Order: sequence, then structure tokens, then C-alpha cells
Amino acid sequence: MTVPSSTAPAELLAAIDMGSNSFHMVVARLVHGEIRTLEKMGEKVQLGAGLDTSNNLTEAAQQRGLECLGRFAQRLGGMPSSAVQVVGTNALRVARNANEFMDRAEQVLGYPVEIIAGREEARLIYLGVSHTLSDDTGRRLVIDIGGGSTEFVIGERFEAQELDSLHMGCVSFRNLYFPDGKITRRQMDRAVTHGAQELLNIRHRFRRLGWQSAVGSSGSIKAISHAMTVLKISDGTITLKAMRDLRRRLIDMETTSRLSELGIRADRQSIFPAGFAILLAAFESLGIDEMTYADGALREGLLYDIVGRIQHEDVRERTIQALQERYHVDQQHAKAVEDTAMAAYNQVADEWEVRTAADEEALSWACRLHEIGLTISHSQYHKHGAYLLRYSDLPGFSQNFQRDLATLVRGHRRKFSPAIFEGLDSEDIRRLRYLCVLTRLAILIQHPRNHEAPPNFELAASDKALTVHFPPGWLDDRPLTRADLDNEQDYLAKQGFQLTVIS
Repeated sequence: MTVPSSTAPAELLAAIDMGSNSFHMVVARLVHGEIRTLEKMGEKVQLGAGLDTSNNLTEAAQQRGLECLGRFAQRLGGMPSSAVQVVGTNALRVARNANEFMDRAEQVLGYPVEIIAGREEARLIYLGVSHTLSDDTGRRLVIDIGGGSTEFVIGERFEAQELDSLHMGCVSFRNLYFPDGKITRRQMDRAVTHGAQELLNIRHRFRRLGWQSAVGSSGSIKAISHAMTVLKISDGTITLKAMRDLRRRLIDMETTSRLSELGIRADRQSIFPAGFAILLAAFESLGIDEMTYADGALREGLLYDIVGRIQHEDVRERTIQALQERYHVDQQHAKAVEDTAMAAYNQVADEWEVRTAADEEALSWACRLHEIGLTISHSQYHKHGAYLLRYSDLPGFSQNFQRDLATLVRGHRRKFSPAIFEGLDSEDIRRLRYLCVLTRLAILIQHPRNHEAPPNFELAASDKALTVHFPPGWLDDRPLTRADLDNEQDYLAKQGFQLTVIS
């Protein structure tokens, strides 16, 4: 995929949220550090409804998504990749052929597409909501009901303190409990009970922390608020009393075809009872008295995440620092490895075609974290570290980026085997293979752990070879490093990669 050159003003930002029910895009301008929305677009794609019995996205569902993205792409207008974020949520987390769809989406858009974990989705939703509300004090509970998952967050100001993503959404609940468009007391009770069962996973810790206000941020919650206003059972504020009143009225209606009487749009009518059941379960399980609706959501959170990176307030940097502290990393040694790796990277990145911000970040952060597995065991610690990076909840990181970090940490020592890159496509293998070689080289040079500055080495690279010229006599004083490099030549040679060392 070719990243577009910058032909649009640098202050333009865009975010695309490929949800299980709808795809949304927002385009905004950054003015004096503030985001001003220029345009919002949204379409009901129902990607989650296109999962077959084997959890593969059908061709029809993929086409719906690609056609929508094609319309979005025209509005992006050649914006730089650093100003655009495109993410997929629950449907793509579940889909077994998600990579196939992502590759096609990237071709249509011309920008990278990433899948984010549920807890990362919750963090970004809270970020979007908190920036659209007044900067008041006290904790707030934020709930966002999506097509395939529902996110719950408690935070204060702009920082989330407790968050989770539960595997229930208005599309999945529609398919389970309201597939025929009928609304019966039994169906509603079963849906609410299912929601309450899912909420048992978070009920205790959320109620223990508590909150001063509750906010809903999804289309389902907006529709519920609107229906209450039409019925004149509230002023738009969602209360437990109004929820129970609306439940009775929905059952009396008996069918989703009558929801137009409540002002519910035709494209939302089939999922409305499911979203309502999830919210009622949340009200009753968490003890919510009332809730207001806020317009901010995942896509707005993505915009503010972009701004944070532009203004060097990248949440990912905080995540890396927290990991180093949690796993007692020798940060001075990690910094020496990072400096050495970056000195090598700057010499070969163009030749190896790994000169992107993501490649540079992956190499830098992998060097800082390559020893986190030591807190578990010295034996096979590179594998322990890879597991931690692959499966931990890391704020700010997509699932693919976590996979890249895990791959580099997994491959930073010992055998350089094909198993390190198992499951990756050919382009990712090529890219990560080169970054892995640089990581390994930097770690060997810093093996004595004396925190020396990188030596004044020179690199010459080709497709499957790397020549390292050390200053004359430098290796003569470092027999351990020479032995390490001799072993490394053997490791790399077994994978058809030639390392030549000259001193």
C-alpha cells in the first residue's frame, strides 16, 4: 500500500470507525490546538450481520463495507497518513478473515487500517466523550452500545480509571432475541437477563469505584433518549423510571415495524429493542439512576489521539514507560540498546524500505521492552516477553502493532527461526525480519551492559545481507562481542541472511 503524499493542509485530521453496525468518518481542522469538526459521514453497513456460521465475513458484507469506504476515501483528499486513523472494532476482532478485508480496505482508502482491542476502544470512546463535555470535576460513567460489543468506562476529566468491553451489542442481541421483528415480554426478559449476566464481570468493581454522572455515547442511546422525548416520559434525560415505562410500551407495540411512532429511523428499528435491553440491564445491574447523551464517541477519540501524537503527548509513550516500570526493566541498558539500534536503522532504513514512522517506533519500543520477560523467568525470557506484549491491554496500541512488538521481542535472541514470523503475510515478514536483525545487532553490541554510546560503525545493506564496519581495533578489545557476532553470523546464515563483520 502506498501512503499518500501530503496535498491537503497539515492541520486537517480525519478518523474512520468501522463498527459492527455502522461505519463513521469525521473530518476536522486543528486550530490553535483545538479540534473543529468540518464534516461527519455515517452509513449503516452492518458488517457484524455479515458474519457467517464460521465467523467469516461474507463477500456481500465486505462489498458493503468497501463501497462505503470508497465514498469516504474521496473526502480524505490526499491527507498525510499521520493525520488519518482508520480502525475496526468487534466485527473485525471476531472475523477469521479480517486480514483479507483489511487488505482490501487499505487498497480502497490508501491508508493503514488497524483493529483495536475492546479495552482500547473503550479508552478512545471515553477520550471522545470527555472532550465534548464540560470540564467538570468528579468521576463519570460512559457507556457505548455498539453492534457487537458494549464499552463501559469510569474516568475523571480526560483520564479513564476503569474500563472494559463486553461481548454484547445491538446487532448480536437482535440476532439472538429479536430476529423476526417481534417484541414479546419473554424475548425482552431473556435479552435483559443475558445482559445482566455479562455485566456480572464488571459489576462489583464498577459499583465500588462509583461515579457522579453517567453518559451514553452511541446511536442506540441517542435513539432511546429521542423516543422518551417523543413519548413525553422524560425531557431527554434517560432515567430508570423512564426505561421501565418504555419497556412496557415496547412490549405493547409487539413489533419493530411500529417503532416509527417513536421517531425511530427505519434503518435503526430492527436493532432498537436489542440496544434498549442492553441499556436496561446496565441501569439495573450497575444501579444507574439517570443518564444524559453526549455526541462524542470513538471517532472523536481517535481525533484527539492523533492530536496527542502531534503535540508529543502520545499515550503510547506512557504505556511503554509503565511497562518498563511494571516489569522492572533496566532502563539505562534499554536506552543504550535503543540508541545503538537507531544508529543502525538510520543507515539502512532507505535501502531496506522500512523508513516509516511505524517502523521506527516499533524498533525503538521493542528495544526498550526486550527484557520485560525476565520478570517471569530468565529461561526463554524472549518468549515470555513476546506473550506479554501480544496479549496485554496496551493503551494506545492496535492489535497489529502489539503483534509487531511481540515479534521483535520474540526474535531478539537465540535462534532466528521461521516460527518467529508464523502467521504473518509476506510483506510484514520482510519488514519485521529487517527490524529484527537491527534489534539483535544492537543487543549484541550492548551485551557487556556498560552503557557505552554506540560505536562509530558503518553499515552496508542489501536484500539478504548486512555488512558492519567497526572502527579499527574496536572488536580486539571486546572478545565477548566478537564471539557474540560470530554466533550471530551462524544464526542468520541458517535463514539465508549473511552478516559480515569487518574491524
